Amino acid sequence: MGLVCAFVDRRWVGPGGYEIIPAVRAGRQVLRLRRHGWLVADCVTVAQVAGYVDLAELCEVVPLHSAVTDCHISVT
Repeated sequence: MGLVCAFVDRRWVGPGGYEIIPAVRAGRQVLRLRRHGWLVADCVTVAQVAGYVDLAELCEVVPLHSAVTDCHISVT
């Protein structure tokens, strides 16, 4: 069985175009830091991420369900 990242559906964004996504690099879990879509660093620790962006300014992106798919609408 291969290594599975427990947070694959998680993503955080911050000011200045920063985005942090969990990834696996060389069999090791990392926090991949991108800015405006460009790879900045693969951080092994949260402290390394904090060297690039203020952690207090990060927001987790949470997917919301569409109201249309959550409701059953019938037209008579």
